[in-house]
This record gives sequence, C-alpha cells and structure tokens, in this order.
Amino acid sequence: MRPHEKLDVCKKAIDFVVAVYKATERFPKEERFGLTSQIRRAAVSIPANIAEGAGRKSYKEFAYFLSNSQGSTSEVETELLIASKLSYVEETSYLALRSSLDEIGRMLTGLCQHLEKKGS
Repeated sequence: MRPHEKLDVCKKAIDFVVAVYKATERFPKEERFGLTSQIRRAAVSIPANIAEGAGRKSYKEFAYFLSNSQGSTSEVETELLIASKLSYVEETSYLALRSSLDEIGRMLTGLCQHLEKKGS
C-alpha cells in the first residue's frame, strides 16, 4: 500500500471526485469543455497532489503539495458556487459537495500543521 492510500483525507478527496463527476454529468453539454472540465480537473488535483506529496522524501515537500491541494479546494469551491448560481447543480447537491470540501480542507490544514511540527 502506498503512503497516500493510508490517509483518510486522500480517501475522502477521492470520494469527493466521484461525487463531482456525478454532479457534473447533468451540466449542459455546451459546458463540457468549459466549467465541467475545469471543476473536474480541480477536483482531481486535490487527491493527486496529496498522493504526490506523500511520495516525497521530506515533510517540507509533502507540505508543499498539501498546500497545492488546499489551493485546488478553493478553486473547486469557487467553480461550484458559479455552477450553483447558473442553476447547473441543485442546491442540495451543492451543499453536500461544499460540506465535503470543507471537511477535506480542515483535514488538509490539520495534516499540514502536523507536518510542520514534525519538520521543525
């Protein structure tokens, strides 16, 4: 088992990606190469950066990639808000995705803080 596969935050981030893919299936076809693609890429970036960081040799490098994951959570949050305002995603789905994203963000922050203590 690779290091990132043991992390709850990575598991939750992967579940989030699956939920995003399902939610964006209903977006208008003309958004396939626009907002749909952008949201999906940013969502995938969250667990991808966790995995890449976990595979690095130092805590400092790991924290750098976790920071990238945090940036992607902010990006997805903004894109989901836009999709919600355009009525591409139902309110209940939007709120569920935001809740998951908030939890992932908190977990990433906690893991970063943990790494900072270990690295200093």
